[in-house]
Amino acid sequence: MRIIFLGCSGGRRITFTQKRASGGFLIESENTKVHVDPGPGAFIRLIQVGVDPASIDGIVLSHRHLDHSADVNTLIEARTMGGWNPGGVVVAPEDAINGDDPVIFRYHRRQLERIEVLKEGSCHVIGSVTVKGALKHTHHGVETYGLLVETSGVRVGYVTDAKYQKGMGEAYKGCNVLIINTTFKNPRNLDHLSLHDAVEILKEAEPELGVITHFGAEVVFWGLDRAAKWVQKQSGIPVLAAREFRFLDLSTLFMEKLKLKNPIGIQ
Repeated sequence: MRIIFLGCSGGRRITFTQKRASGGFLIESENTKVHVDPGPGAFIRLIQVGVDPASIDGIVLSHRHLDHSADVNTLIEARTMGGWNPGGVVVAPEDAINGDDPVIFRYHRRQLERIEVLKEGSCHVIGSVTVKGALKHTHHGVETYGLLVETSGVRVGYVTDAKYQKGMGEAYKGCNVLIINTTFKNPRNLDHLSLHDAVEILKEAEPELGVITHFGAEVVFWGLDRAAKWVQKQSGIPVLAAREFRFLDLSTLFMEKLKLKNPIGIQ
């Protein structure tokens, strides 16, 4: 099993200037590919890392905000070749599918094999990958859920955008790897997590490895490796900072940069 990080940006300033790329991350296990939170540019990022979008088996949205869902319809269209090759699974919260402002076009829904509603405690099987709704998060009034992803004997947790609540790390106990969206360096009275919050979550969850991602401006300008080292020191858990065009090979717990031609100049 491996995870390809297609982007690591979070917050308007970094996402819409593409100071760091956006696009979520891809989980690959055996013959199954699942794309989590395909934000702006996800379709292009897949092509850049050599993944055929038509080979994607499933798409999972933690919530319907644009930086997590902007390319969901593009990916459905690419996966199904405009409906000529129907298939694929989408898992998303109810309000992303049937709410007042849904993000999955009705036109595309009939092209899919199925759509499933993500909620706390729900379980979804996509090929060799099992996705579970870990915890309902508080996040700007939209349905938002953290995830547990299990495959090949490995469990990965994903703490998506949220207001920090004491004890929330308990929902992610037993994970080998825990990915945490850390938009801010310091805590703010907003529904986003900070590096300080990541420390508390890691202490509670006790994974073998933590990965921080979804960085806002203050983390990006402070330095991604610096941020990871600080969280590691404070939490006592090994921590890596995600970057676009990197993969995490969970068979070796070793991250390395893919050898890619990079036409957009991301460093």
